[in-house]
Amino acid sequence: MLLLVTDTSGKSGSVALTRAGEGLHTDDVTVIEAVPLAGGTFSAQLVPQIAELLSKHGLTKNDLGAFLVVSGPGSFTGLRVGLAAIKALAEILQKPIVPVSLLEVVAVAAETPGKIAAALDAGRGEVYVGQYDVSGEGARILGEQLLPKDEFLSATVATPIATPDRGLAQMARAAGRSVIEVEVTARAIARLGFRKLRAGETVSPADLEANYIRRSDAEIFARTSS
Repeated sequence: MLLLVTDTSGKSGSVALTRAGEGLHTDDVTVIEAVPLAGGTFSAQLVPQIAELLSKHGLTKNDLGAFLVVSGPGSFTGLRVGLAAIKALAEILQKPIVPVSLLEVVAVAAETPGKIAAALDAGRGEVYVGQYDVSGEGARILGEQLLPKDEFLSATVATPIATPDRGLAQMARAAGRSVIEVEVTARAIARLGFRKLRAGETVSPADLEANYIRRSDAEIFARTSS
C-alpha cells in the first residue's frame, strides 16, 4: 500500500511517500522518498511537493492508499495548512486519514516498554509533554499537556523521558533523570500510522482536527478580557 506522510507541525516540516504491508514482513514500512519543507511556506510548498514526488516515481494521486498526518502538537498555522490540504485530497480521492500525535511517535521511538514521558520543546519557555504506556510497538495514552519548562521534570518524576530536543535532554540529564534521545523521522511516523490504519483508527476529512494542546493567542486574550 502506498501511503503519504505529512508533518507540518514544526518550524520545518516534511512530506514522504512510503510503502507498507508488502513482502514477507507485512507490518514493515519502506520510505520511498522524504522531502523537507521549509517553515513559513507550507501553504506554497505542500501540494506541489506531493505532486512532484508522485510524478518523480511514476505514480499518481489515485495510487495513494491512505494519508498519515501529524495532527499535533505544534504550530497553529502549520497544522492548519497541512491538515487542510490532506482534508481536500482525502475528500477527492475518498481515502482514509490517520491522525498521528508527534508525542506518541516520540514515545514509541524510544523503544522502551512501560511508562514513559515524551517531551517536545513548545517555545515560550514551555514543553509539550505526553505520558504513555508503551507495549511492543504501540502506546496507550495516559495524558498530554503543556507545561512550563521548570515544571515538566517534576510532573514526570517517575518515568524516563524521551525527546528529540537536545536542550530538553541536557536539562533532564542535569537533573539526574533517565533520558532517551530519539529522532523523529518519516519512517517512525509512517510505522505508527500504518499500525493505526490496520487497527481501523482512521477519521473522515470532516472529523480531522488538529491537536494543538496549547490554546491560541486569540483564545488566551479573549479569556483575559472577559
